[in-house]
Amino acid sequence: MPPGPDAPEQDEARPTSSILYVGHATTLIEVDGVRLLTDPLLRSRVAHLRRLVPLVDVSPPPDAVLLSHLHYDHVDLPSLKALGRGVRLIVPKRAGSLFRRRRYRDVVELAAGESVPVGAVTVTAVPAEHDGRRNPLGTGISALGYVVTGSRSVYFAGDTDYFEGMAALAGTDAALIPIAGWGPRLGPGHLDPARAADALGLLEPRLAIPIHWGTYAPLHWRFSGHEHAPDEPAAAFAEAAGRVAPDVEVRILRPGERTTF
Repeated sequence: MPPGPDAPEQDEARPTSSILYVGHATTLIEVDGVRLLTDPLLRSRVAHLRRLVPLVDVSPPPDAVLLSHLHYDHVDLPSLKALGRGVRLIVPKRAGSLFRRRRYRDVVELAAGESVPVGAVTVTAVPAEHDGRRNPLGTGISALGYVVTGSRSVYFAGDTDYFEGMAALAGTDAALIPIAGWGPRLGPGHLDPARAADALGLLEPRLAIPIHWGTYAPLHWRFSGHEHAPDEPAAAFAEAAGRVAPDVEVRILRPGERTTF
């Protein structure tokens, strides 16, 4: 599998930006001195899942948290509580009440196409093809991705399937693309390595970093020989991307690794 955190020469006209892959859909994006944490899942065990790799420190608290949708592995209330109730939360439209009831003081709701400034960058909500409800009987709340725009731009896809509208998001400096999950099968609304590579053909970022892989697995895997995070999804994604989108640099980060761009 290609090495991950090595970075190419930086453009001296723009300040260095970085991505820390914390694991699953959790990343720490740093652009123009602004720190944005995505879908924080910061526990070693969550329900029937256990973390296969060590947790990494994301302190100090970020300038904002971007929450793509309300599924339990993307909105983990204990992880959010550890960040403090003063942290700014950017959430899908109509999802704010979940957090205000828990006394979070700075909650911004966005619909696709809406933006909010966070320090020197702008965060824009963009569509995602995914069922974003907290539970199957919950109120319909759309899932989102986000584009962070400053001296560099980053697309965080959250959870999504392939959709033609991705072409409207083309040309970011970096794209954080989900490629797997926590079990052997993916349901609708997700990208596997091959479909994630197809998405790159529409997104055409300068750099692609696969996420949502290699972090959590069901507890019973401990008794089935799966003691370590598998590399197969990332390797399969890199191989498929080389065929489908050869002009896009794919940089593999294992959970806990950081890269600059």
